Amino acid sequence: MAEYDKDKQAKEYYLDTPVNNYGFFLKGAHSLDWGMKNRLSRIFRPDTGKTVMLAIDHGYFQGPTTGLERPDVNIVPLMPYADAIMLTRGILRTTVPPSLTKAVVMRCSGGPSILKELSDEELAVDIEDAIRMNVAAITLQIFIGGEYETRSIHNMTRLVDMGLRYGIPTMAVTAVGKDMVRDAKYFRLACRMAAELGAQIVKTYYVPEEFETITASCPVPIVMAGGKKLPELEALTMSRNAIDEGASGVDMGRNIFQSDYPLAMMKAVNKVVHEKMSPKDAYDYFNTIKAEG
Repeated sequence: MAEYDKDKQAKEYYLDTPVNNYGFFLKGAHSLDWGMKNRLSRIFRPDTGKTVMLAIDHGYFQGPTTGLERPDVNIVPLMPYADAIMLTRGILRTTVPPSLTKAVVMRCSGGPSILKELSDEELAVDIEDAIRMNVAAITLQIFIGGEYETRSIHNMTRLVDMGLRYGIPTMAVTAVGKDMVRDAKYFRLACRMAAELGAQIVKTYYVPEEFETITASCPVPIVMAGGKKLPELEALTMSRNAIDEGASGVDMGRNIFQSDYPLAMMKAVNKVVHEKMSPKDAYDYFNTIKAEG
């Protein structure tokens, strides 16, 4: 599987040594242009160095996902409580009020539905359209180990090149095939490849063992993917663990909009990520305010 170097020495990730950010608050971004740093500062709060993204792009391959049937009703009210929203250009144009000033992270890949091989993606948005919509970042899936791995990486490098041309950062999302093992060895490989080939942000899944080696060995910020719907306390605990182990934020979708109380969950996740609240205290806070929405 991943990591083919067969050296006998144990690997050293220097987990106790902070990364030198060379005058800019965000990991790996010190040499980027002003415009790209400005866009990254819209996604990641400069006072905490963290982000809470709201992911609502699921419909681009699986249609009206539970909780996303009417994003104008269920999702737009949550957007003011996110630092960034991750979505498709179709939902942005048809549903999101132009008065919203939150950072937009735009899905730029697509092609197959859940009925086909998901790794068979192509780029699906022109960079000029992303510029027209004033996005803060562009994003796509990479399928390391998938049938169309090379194509997905080539899609990413083309998107990175287009983004660099106009000062727009690219976030690579590490997709995992149904037959792949989700462990630190795999995600170290996938995240490092994305960063080495130019992505300025990497979104990946949390794993309970050695997640800190994934963040330590990736030279750009890692944002934790929320993944499948979990009970609220478990989702808050996963978020807290990811932040403690080096993640620069979370990108929650189903764990927000499939909650019975999405607004309360949105606020509780913010408490965990930006205020370092413990999962228990955040869950108590969630239960206190859940009647709000």
